[in-house]
Amino acid sequence: MAIEEVLRTKTGIQGLDKALNGGFPQGNIVLVSGGAGTGKSTFCLQFLVNGATLFGEKGLYVSTEQNRAELAKQAAGFDWKLADLEQRGLIKVVYFDITGPDGFSDQLNKLITEFKPKRLIIDSLTTLTDSLIVSGMGEDKAFSLVQIAETVNPIPRTEQIITKNILYSLFREIKKSGITTLLTTELPEDQRTLSADGVSEFIADGVLLLNAVPVGDTLNRSILVRKMRYTKIDAGMKSYDIIESGISIE
Repeated sequence: MAIEEVLRTKTGIQGLDKALNGGFPQGNIVLVSGGAGTGKSTFCLQFLVNGATLFGEKGLYVSTEQNRAELAKQAAGFDWKLADLEQRGLIKVVYFDITGPDGFSDQLNKLITEFKPKRLIIDSLTTLTDSLIVSGMGEDKAFSLVQIAETVNPIPRTEQIITKNILYSLFREIKKSGITTLLTTELPEDQRTLSADGVSEFIADGVLLLNAVPVGDTLNRSILVRKMRYTKIDAGMKSYDIIESGISIE
């Protein structure tokens, strides 16, 4: 029996693609977990920019924290021509106000249907799971996590159970599209879990851990492919730097 070839979505970051045996398996949902200042948003922007400029693939950046102007300013620091890529229809940057009246999943599905990206960023899952809005319940009303908890009978013992159910639903919808997706999350300082919610690392296909440890006047940065379904990986810790052109991995 012939072994089915795994289609790849290359990051365009040579050291990482090598560690992933050629890139992310196409359609994987990957958690990008790290503390403040580790370069999570930079990594995600670079993934989209490289996808557009090196591989001609459309990318959608959904932000629940930074608005478009802030992300454009961040991209400009690496000389990434975000506005040009947007005008050419290769990248779309959207800010979602998750406290608004429209459900996150509905907004996301609409964007995916209209833009048809090959790459998707959700930045950040931490904000989303803290105050996620789910529409389509009752009379098309939106419910926050707290409101959802009040409607469940019996009421779950922890909010983590609710988060898990919501993430399963969100990931399932993304999976239907076949889009390779990166989601950022805060890595707890004690690192007892690999995400702020303590759930998403079990549901996601892959987990990248970004660390930055102060040593004197510098930061020692490292990246680890903690898990990745459907591919062999080099699971060793890799050093990385944030340079003028973006993230560079040895």
